[in-house]
Amino acid sequence: MNMATKTTIWFDMDGTVADLYGIENWLNYLLEKDPYPYKNAKPLMRMNTLAYRLNKLQKSGYRIGIISWLSKSGDATYNAEVTKAKIEWLKKHLASVKFDEINIVAYGTPKQNFARTTNDILFDDEEKNRKDWTGKAYDVDMILERLREM
Repeated sequence: MNMATKTTIWFDMDGTVADLYGIENWLNYLLEKDPYPYKNAKPLMRMNTLAYRLNKLQKSGYRIGIISWLSKSGDATYNAEVTKAKIEWLKKHLASVKFDEINIVAYGTPKQNFARTTNDILFDDEEKNRKDWTGKAYDVDMILERLREM
């Protein structure tokens, strides 16, 4: 199977693997262009278990990717800070995972634009993103169980 036809498992970050919304006053930080919530969000699951599953799936031929939106109210400087914070968060909490692709994109960018095949899978807490996805899309409540099934 060549690289172009491989299935990619995509993850949103905020509200999916990172508990951005669990940071007290998270919206105020974003409105004040402070990347604190992106830097300090707690993981929403056991990251060592997620990393184990993702590494195992990669070895069996899956690609692993991130599609995460920037803040709705960001300017170029803040967007750069948020992008850096998100990448650092991934390095800290999923250090052993070598992502095939990381897309930190403008708020509202259609995530289905990143799907490479109709077999691509998306894990996202936002219902609209799941409905618009061209492959299989799942809510966040059973990520580890779904990955175990693959």
